[in-house]
Amino acid sequence: MNQGRRKYYGWGVVGGGLNAEQTSQVVADMTKRFGLAAAKVTPPPPIDQISLRAPRVRPPAALAALCSEDPWERASHTYGKNLRDTLRAFRGEFSNPPDQVAFPRTEADVAALLDWCSDQRIVAIPYGGGSSVVGGVEVPLDDRYRGAVSIDLKHLDQVLELDRTSRAARIQAGVYGPHLEAQLRPHGLSLRHFPQSFEFSTLGGWIATRSGGHFATLYTHIDDLVESLRVVTPSGIDESFRLPGSGAGPSPDRMYIGSEGILGIITSAWMRLQDRPRFRANASVSFPDMARASEAVRKITQIALYPTNCRLLDPVQAQISGAGDGTEAILVLGFESADHPLDAWMKRALECCSDHGGRVPENAGLTTDDASVTRKGKTGAWRDAFVLGPYHRELLVSLGVFSTTCETAITWDRFPEFHHKVTTALQDAANRVFGRGTVACRFTHVYPDGPAPYYTVQGPSNTKDMIAHWNEIKAAAGEAFVNNGATITHHHAVGRDHRPWYDRQRPEGFARALKAAKKALDPAGVLNPGVLIDV
Repeated sequence: MNQGRRKYYGWGVVGGGLNAEQTSQVVADMTKRFGLAAAKVTPPPPIDQISLRAPRVRPPAALAALCSEDPWERASHTYGKNLRDTLRAFRGEFSNPPDQVAFPRTEADVAALLDWCSDQRIVAIPYGGGSSVVGGVEVPLDDRYRGAVSIDLKHLDQVLELDRTSRAARIQAGVYGPHLEAQLRPHGLSLRHFPQSFEFSTLGGWIATRSGGHFATLYTHIDDLVESLRVVTPSGIDESFRLPGSGAGPSPDRMYIGSEGILGIITSAWMRLQDRPRFRANASVSFPDMARASEAVRKITQIALYPTNCRLLDPVQAQISGAGDGTEAILVLGFESADHPLDAWMKRALECCSDHGGRVPENAGLTTDDASVTRKGKTGAWRDAFVLGPYHRELLVSLGVFSTTCETAITWDRFPEFHHKVTTALQDAANRVFGRGTVACRFTHVYPDGPAPYYTVQGPSNTKDMIAHWNEIKAAAGEAFVNNGATITHHHAVGRDHRPWYDRQRPEGFARALKAAKKALDPAGVLNPGVLIDV
């Protein structure tokens, strides 16, 4: 699938992203919110002004055709896509790029590349779409290795086999989201996994990082969609049985799901599919405050309505997204089905909202077969902001505006106190760092036993101090999460950035078991060192 040339400094392809009108609107909004004197968009440095060290290693002749030393490729595979990554790229800081970027075309190529890396003690970093926001694809600073190779799986991008009866498909791991859905659409099927990074992330990346999709309930985590895996490790190929379920010991698939590339490279997977939806119902409900809105959401999740969308935006987040004016919390509700109208489900959900002080628009939530309904009103405003979110980050960095996110999950009984402590800690940090800043919250996913709150911190900054600011805000969030019994990450993975808090969250016995698995599968310790555990 031809996506165009990916940017080496930010999100998307060259020439893609926000249009002139959208850019002007963001500049105006930031100027008004933070009193920027003269907001000016700073462009990234041209590639010919980027200084990259000479490659420290070169492939043997048998692998040379798979590898590239092209400056653009090396630069674009240096970082992921969080604020710190984008800022370093805009500064032209590429001091630790991969020495080679490899593009295997077959599973045998992947095995050969891992053999070379293991034999020569070269870091091997599995690379899907490079959308990591936690330092998951970055070359470690470790002089125990001779060099580093980023192994990009983009050529392994086909649906290899489809079982319409069981509603499943065997799919290569390097396929990007849009290309995957394009291959499934003629069969009336969908993986139905749409993370915010969908356009520029891959099936293998979703599995390796335990991705959470767009849908707020039920089949949202990639874990639930995996039927079996095929993984190339430095010690050989692992492939699990394809089964609807099994009680035969610990799940081999679960060992690789979320392993973030430290145990092997996922090359293909049998995935559970869904029929493409025909019926949709959407509504947006306003609440006077976050507390009453969260109680309505808890009720909806606990009576098993399973909405596809149940995004709760606090007043600040609603205003940032264009779904509200900053005085009310907004709940974006959605249901969809391939089989039946949804009026009964939506009616009951809206009753729950009304019972908790929600203001329900007249004639809200009627079933339709018009997919464009999600692009209208407050629902549409939220959807547009969600899709364009990664493009905003790049623009804000170029304006000198700080914007970062931190997400977690907590049980309902602890949420009110937890939310107060986290927002207080983040607001104190924002005020200390920026003088003035905003903290917003939304629920990305909800469960019968708790929500997944997602916090956004924004404030006026500058390119000189922004990384220090990022470190301080990140530490404030990590401490607030782990000290209050929440997870350091709900769906963004651990990578290198979350390691200090993951090490405190992870049971010690499990850490020893994971290290033993790493040693058994990757004896030379070359696969993504520094992620999840130390070699």
